[in-house]
Amino acid sequence: MKKTNRSRRQFLKNTSLGTVGLATAGGMTSGILMPTKAMAAESSTVVSAAHWGPLGIIVEDGKIVKSGPAIEPAVANELQHVVAEQVHSNARIKYPMVRKSYLENPGKSDTGLRGRDEWVQVSWDKALELVDGELKRVRETYGVTGVFAGSYGWKSSGVLHSCRTLLHRYMNLTGGFVGTKGDYSTGAAQVIMPHVLGTIEVYEQQTSWEVVLENSDIIVLWSANPMTTLRIAWTSTDQQGVDYFKKLKESGKRILCIDPVKSESCEYLGAEWIPINTATDVPLMLGIAHTLISEGKHDTEFLKKYTIGYDKFEPYVLGQAEDGIVKNAEWASQICGIPADVIKKLALDFAANRTMLMAGWGMQRQRHGEQTHWMLVTLAAMLGQIGLPGGGFGLSYHYSNGGAPTTTGGSLSSISATVGNNSDNTGMSWLTKTSEYSFPLARISDALLNPGKKIQYNGTEITYPDIKFIYWTGGNPFTHHQDTNTLVKAWQRPETIVVNEIYWTPTARMADIVLPVTTSYERNDLTMSGDYSMMHVYPMKKAVEPQFEAKSDYDVFAALAKLAGVEEKFTEGKSEMDWLKAFYQTAYDSARKNRVIMPRFEQFWQENKPVTFKAAEKAKKWVRYEEFRNDPLLNPLGTPSGKIEIYSDTVAKMGYDDCKGHPTWFVPEEYAGNVTTEAPLALVTPHPYYRLHSQLCFSAELRNYYTVNGREPVLIHSDDAKARGIANGDIVRLFNQRGQVLAGAVVTDGIIKGTVALHEGAWYDPQGLGSDEKPLCKFGNPNVLTMDIGTSKLAQGNSPNTAILQVEKYTGEAPTVTVFDEPKYRTL
Repeated sequence: MKKTNRSRRQFLKNTSLGTVGLATAGGMTSGILMPTKAMAAESSTVVSAAHWGPLGIIVEDGKIVKSGPAIEPAVANELQHVVAEQVHSNARIKYPMVRKSYLENPGKSDTGLRGRDEWVQVSWDKALELVDGELKRVRETYGVTGVFAGSYGWKSSGVLHSCRTLLHRYMNLTGGFVGTKGDYSTGAAQVIMPHVLGTIEVYEQQTSWEVVLENSDIIVLWSANPMTTLRIAWTSTDQQGVDYFKKLKESGKRILCIDPVKSESCEYLGAEWIPINTATDVPLMLGIAHTLISEGKHDTEFLKKYTIGYDKFEPYVLGQAEDGIVKNAEWASQICGIPADVIKKLALDFAANRTMLMAGWGMQRQRHGEQTHWMLVTLAAMLGQIGLPGGGFGLSYHYSNGGAPTTTGGSLSSISATVGNNSDNTGMSWLTKTSEYSFPLARISDALLNPGKKIQYNGTEITYPDIKFIYWTGGNPFTHHQDTNTLVKAWQRPETIVVNEIYWTPTARMADIVLPVTTSYERNDLTMSGDYSMMHVYPMKKAVEPQFEAKSDYDVFAALAKLAGVEEKFTEGKSEMDWLKAFYQTAYDSARKNRVIMPRFEQFWQENKPVTFKAAEKAKKWVRYEEFRNDPLLNPLGTPSGKIEIYSDTVAKMGYDDCKGHPTWFVPEEYAGNVTTEAPLALVTPHPYYRLHSQLCFSAELRNYYTVNGREPVLIHSDDAKARGIANGDIVRLFNQRGQVLAGAVVTDGIIKGTVALHEGAWYDPQGLGSDEKPLCKFGNPNVLTMDIGTSKLAQGNSPNTAILQVEKYTGEAPTVTVFDEPKYRTL
């Protein structure tokens, strides 16, 4: 095996941040959209889109040969160049597959063989018959709460072929299912923010970038890495977010990055890096708050007029109540690793300048993660700049181009998980029961292992259902769920697991029945761009025919609906193009009301290019919470008090010992301040630059940019590496009480000492599955090492950034990575 000796600087140079292109302001890229003369006459160019933006796809003789941006981004995006590999990859699932033991005894097989049993190729009829029969049996035997179809994941873009929506539509029509609450991205923040601000906040529009660039003096990227996360969007990126950060870089404004890692964004922006111990953002904020109070720099008038409960919070900061600890800069410094004089200077600089706190979500993916965003809002309130142009806080500048002004135009409608009033079909009697049994997504292993267990959640009590049948599509829990080895055990509990998938992901390998589905380039669809800006309508034209025996999720669920006798209700008698015309017509009609001209659908589809909307001046000048600040009586927040709740009486009355009535520092079970001899290093799990979570991990072309010795890279401080005899390029073993993984070492000073960074999303590739309680993950999935414990009783979110471990140089013969190879199978 070729050894790759890669320094952090070389590691970062492989990213497209090293070569900044020029934006063409929505212009089409002729080099991609026009096939070259050298290509065969059968060549054609198709416009499509994905999470990573609008795509031009060149097809030759029925095969994709090239792809690139349909609209040139401000910074090159390598994710846009691998469409050919997505469609023609060896990692694709070619045929319907059933696990051998399951095929011999459906619903009563040896579930311990999941992930290591032989696969058998079957016909589509046989596979669908198995799914239909087992679903009916489980509902009849155990009731609707025995069926789980939460199916969380980023899926693919598109208003019709949204696999999770289609799964729920099918399940709703045939008798119901148990789902989940919340998500992995913002599990803690989305529950606490409504108590503090009266809104979910994390998925909402931000103060316009135009306002920020004009008015902000200091920009703080707090646990945010936008130059990585803005390469994608939930729908499809409009690519404006990266362009705005490019403008920020050129503006000369002061930019700070508070992060355990000197991120791609910090490097690109030339920002001041303030390294912090992971999971210690709350102490840092408390130290800043204490300085503001002691220096008389907190805005008492703002606090009095626009907030409630500050009088209960300040004594906590000053050590005059509860624990008696003075939360000053010196106290904070000992925990977060930032010098006290730096903390004091941050407080004074924030107060003296128009400051925008752009917070990421990683800091709430930890034990007591509710406290980070609550404390951030409290700190912003103390500065008194909320609702002012360029001041306050923003929780979505790093996500889906938040802050790009919302355009005036039309919005596509989309297929629904419900079909009108279908009470004549199911009576909907299951709805109330299943809603009672829906549980926080991050608790899936706990729910599978402990049916009937009761847990607290946001002031309510939830009872786990007894799940016997799982249907998962558009997600990869064996990569994105914490404590993978516990999930392996939990995954053995259900009687049947069905997965719709494009590729042989770790989750597909752990199923009983696997149904091969199409990529978005093998079907027709539509999508909007930007999530917040709604700037474009992108056509998503089919580039090639479905490969091998893959079917679209829509066709799969239509076929299953037919077996259940509800096909007409599922399809409503519409073809793929009928649906798309209807969704486009909704946008056309809404644009017309806004006096914006759109082409008719037939013209749009034939022209094969995006429709672009423009933002009005009012949208460009929009300031979040400006109306509230101007008149809090006429524009109250959605909290009980109508104000920002620094102290929430609602939360306090829940009586939780791990989430009090105001922001509080709780010491995590595992973090840099609680390391042990056996596990002396903390772990942080940032987002990867060359993937979307686990999507595109199969891509050999992209892995060439970042893997070290064929493994996921782990960033380790030079002092920590030296103490362990580790050099650049070495294969290392990371391990703790939960598991062990291999990774390739990147030795750097661009990470705080005492912490290692292993990017989330690496595919789980276990050696010795079934024979070892802690099988070695050969590729480097960090969730083998993370804790599967809720953030608190309030949100029960996930806590991957609260973990400790040990690292050592791997001296044995490194096992071959096999997770990207097609598993062996035989034909029935």
